[in-house]
Amino acid sequence: MTATLADVAARARVSPATVSRVLNGNYPVAAATRERVLRAVDELDYVLNGPASSLAAATSDLVGILVNDIADPFFGIIAGAAQGAIGEERGERGGREKLSVICNTGGSPERELTYLTLLQRQRAAAVIVTGGALEDPEHQAAVGAKLARLADAGTRIVLCGRPPLPGDSVAATLAFDNRGGARRLAEHVVGLGHRRIGYVAGPPERTTTRHRLEGHTAALEAAGIEAGRLVVHGSYDRRSGYDATVELLRHEPGLTAIVAANDTVALGVCAALRDRGRSVPDDVSVAGFGDLPFSADAVPGLTTVRLPLYAAGVRAGRLALGLAPVPPGGMATVQGELMVRASTAVPRA
Repeated sequence: MTATLADVAARARVSPATVSRVLNGNYPVAAATRERVLRAVDELDYVLNGPASSLAAATSDLVGILVNDIADPFFGIIAGAAQGAIGEERGERGGREKLSVICNTGGSPERELTYLTLLQRQRAAAVIVTGGALEDPEHQAAVGAKLARLADAGTRIVLCGRPPLPGDSVAATLAFDNRGGARRLAEHVVGLGHRRIGYVAGPPERTTTRHRLEGHTAALEAAGIEAGRLVVHGSYDRRSGYDATVELLRHEPGLTAIVAANDTVALGVCAALRDRGRSVPDDVSVAGFGDLPFSADAVPGLTTVRLPLYAAGVRAGRLALGLAPVPPGGMATVQGELMVRASTAVPRA
């Protein structure tokens, strides 16, 4: 039986008028109420009735780009490149311009699902989901179901910088080779002669964190070096790198190298070392991951793994609009490139 607006109102424990306000977006509604309404809409798979349904039957000119943190250059570069590619569609095809909207989840799984629900309600032409995924089976299943509903309604789905969901068959996926890049980076540090190597990882619940840590650990274990004892988890920000370095030095004052899960974290590592009178790389070598714009200009220049973020964003935008062929099997692995700079060196004797 098809759900009605009254059914949604009853499920969300609000009036039908409030449901309309949430769906139309033309009247302020409390955040908690909006979340409750959208959850009810999702659970009941509600579709607008009457004249609006004929409009909803076709996809709109809207493209949603989901990011964890738009202030993070990693996401900003990908999103900006995707928007640029989407904006070029009119000139390439002579069609209507698309409106691309950045949906900043703040890393919240609830906000991620809410944005997908809103984009479903708006019959988005395409959805691009960026960055690592939350390693929670229940959330992954919910996201997979949501993306399947979007795809069934004609929305193109692109995952950029994120591994495919279990059993996913609806998305075109551009997955970064985080394991391989992290392994090559650790092999470089080990090859310089370092044996006491700390690692500053990201949040443990994220796929990106696990994959990079697995690559790092594999390289150290292959060289006969214990890895697990000198690993500290935190956020993907500068403060996390600073605090983790303080903790690592407390456990192992004789560290000669620290590898960070991304370049922003590596800046915090360098700051903590500097505040403790340790020179980079003379006393401690430091490496990051991502090759963000500031990495080459840091002093010393940061050894890192370059991810082609801009190119990946452009490709994601073109995939979202059907301007680029879907990779064989639906997924392409995007390789990173080791960038050796002055922040890593042979350890002192």
